[in-house]
Amino acid sequence: MHRITTAPVAPIPARTRWAVAAGAGAALAAAWWLGDTAPYPYAQRGLLDVPLPFLTAGRMDAVLRPRPGERMLEIGPGTGLQSLHVAPQLGPEGRLDVLDIQQEMLAHVMCRAERDGLATIRPTCSDARELPYADGTFDAMYAVTALGEIPEPDRVLREAARVLAPGGRLVIGEFFDRHWIPFGRLHRLADAAGLHLTERRGPSPAYLARFRPCRADAPGHQSERLAHSDRDTNDGQA
Repeated sequence: MHRITTAPVAPIPARTRWAVAAGAGAALAAAWWLGDTAPYPYAQRGLLDVPLPFLTAGRMDAVLRPRPGERMLEIGPGTGLQSLHVAPQLGPEGRLDVLDIQQEMLAHVMCRAERDGLATIRPTCSDARELPYADGTFDAMYAVTALGEIPEPDRVLREAARVLAPGGRLVIGEFFDRHWIPFGRLHRLADAAGLHLTERRGPSPAYLARFRPCRADAPGHQSERLAHSDRDTNDGQA
């Protein structure tokens, strides 16, 4: 019989292994980046319940400042991560309207609200560029990682200025992804829409910013100064 022998296999150099791993990682990142469609697909809803750095519930409360009895509007609630946190703080006399262009997302939020015994959330399926609400309806409005997914965000901001009551507040939260709006761009769009900045927390890739309508009669218009509220990103607040 002839003995079958095989030549020893040379080990793959560490540099080559790192190159292959890096290439695979880059391919996965590219697939995620290019596959990140807007609006966010309902099939991938599980990722929407993952808290994001710098956009924690504590920071959101500190910037949004929800109070009992207020009526608020959330744009793009996703699966309700923010909705289920904010609505209870408005109390039984308050109300949280949630608006999304995807009925599936709204149904998901309402299912969770019913499970938690929250009866003060009202869903509306509509386009945020043409809000179906009267002028001055809301005490506050917010959109977390949603504004960049909407075409023509400038129109959304103009609508926000319209539906907010005098002295009302708008909070925008953005986190770095394909649809991220850098803070500088948001600030310019808000200025053009008649909204002035009153507070910002977090770096540009992951920030929360609060605005108020630029009306001379709006309470707090003179007292909240940009220089005071545009905080350092390392303020250490949760």
